Amino acid sequence: MKTELLNKLLNKKAEGLVVSINDLRDKEFSGVRLTSEEKFALTNFDKYRLSILNAQENEEKFHFHYRQLQVIANLSNWKEFLSEEFSS
Repeated sequence: MKTELLNKLLNKKAEGLVVSINDLRDKEFSGVRLTSEEKFALTNFDKYRLSILNAQENEEKFHFHYRQLQVIANLSNWKEFLSEEFSS
């Protein structure tokens, strides 16, 4: 289930400073060209984020998962989203 992946990311131990999904967005916004892997990771994260948020049955759960996804986008290594499990 998609929320299992969410919990896996939230419970992962930090490995020091990493480049996050939001770091990639900042990089792209600054006019720096992203690699194909970086673009793929952004696309996977966006698809995953939408699938989690669209699955929520009420506003409270929606906002809870929205905040979790913000944390993930800020703190998780973008390479986590190269996995095919996020693109399905």
